[in-house]
Amino acid sequence: MINIDDLKSEAKKYIRYEKDVVNRIAYLTFNRPESLNSTSVGMRQVYADLVLQANIDDEVKVLVIRGEGDNFGGGGDLSEQADMLSEGDEDVSLLHEFGINDPSVKYPPKGSFRFLHGLTDHYAKASAGNRPLQEFKKISIVEAKGYCYGWHFYQAADADLLVCSDDTLFGHPSFRYAGWGPRLWTWIETIGLRKFQEMLFTGRPFTAKEMDACNFVNSIVPREKLEEETKKYAMACSRTRPMDVVAVQKTFIEIYKQNRGEYMGSLLTGFVEGMLPMMKNDKKGDVQLGDDVFEKGLNNVVKDLDMQYPPEWRLSRSNRRKP
Repeated sequence: MINIDDLKSEAKKYIRYEKDVVNRIAYLTFNRPESLNSTSVGMRQVYADLVLQANIDDEVKVLVIRGEGDNFGGGGDLSEQADMLSEGDEDVSLLHEFGINDPSVKYPPKGSFRFLHGLTDHYAKASAGNRPLQEFKKISIVEAKGYCYGWHFYQAADADLLVCSDDTLFGHPSFRYAGWGPRLWTWIETIGLRKFQEMLFTGRPFTAKEMDACNFVNSIVPREKLEEETKKYAMACSRTRPMDVVAVQKTFIEIYKQNRGEYMGSLLTGFVEGMLPMMKNDKKGDVQLGDDVFEKGLNNVVKDLDMQYPPEWRLSRSNRRKP
């Protein structure tokens, strides 16, 4: 049985949390650059805990979320989920995803709807680490650069403000390998239907300039000016109106989002994601995460598919430079 406490303990070395008490700004930094800041189960739960902590902490008014190294983040750690995605008959326990360590608890078996849907429905909850910014009553700012994919794309869409470098690429690799992600509703609302359909159906990443045209970002600057630009926004937010006023503002915005169906959208997407085992390939060469990962290796599966797209539509920066 996988112990979630061990996973969270290990994850803490990959997330740095600091406070500027004078200006009431907290900085949460994903510090796993050698893995493109990809988030493990433990990291996502530690992240949710820290967002909740910042939400209560009276010394925090603004939360800045960023990544160490060249990228904000490449999404979740898919290698952790290979067993879950495989088509084998052997049962897999996902209790650690729920923070459950009790060995007397039996997880639903493969082949049942609840095996996957229980998890995808859980991903609609703030405690799972996918949407805690939607419930955050302070001001959140995401600083994006390089890759802003998958799980990190969720955070960029959910944040109040988004500052990015001009070399940022946005999107969700899951559109190519599964067909959806936990936050479809929010992305349609944020990006707009027509452009989001392009991202969904082609699976291609969008550049910072394209996302600016979709009103997705607040500011685009060269990489060398990114930290300075983020601080400018954070300092301005820290100086306007008392925190009680901000809490009222954020509550009003949350009510508006719920009127637009933000949480309902997460639940609906969780239901759709739970149907993944019923999706059948059209032909033998179609990508199937899980068994393909075991047979070829995750990197090879991703690379092979990526190279089938036009260079400017590839997810990997190195592949984008190839003919």
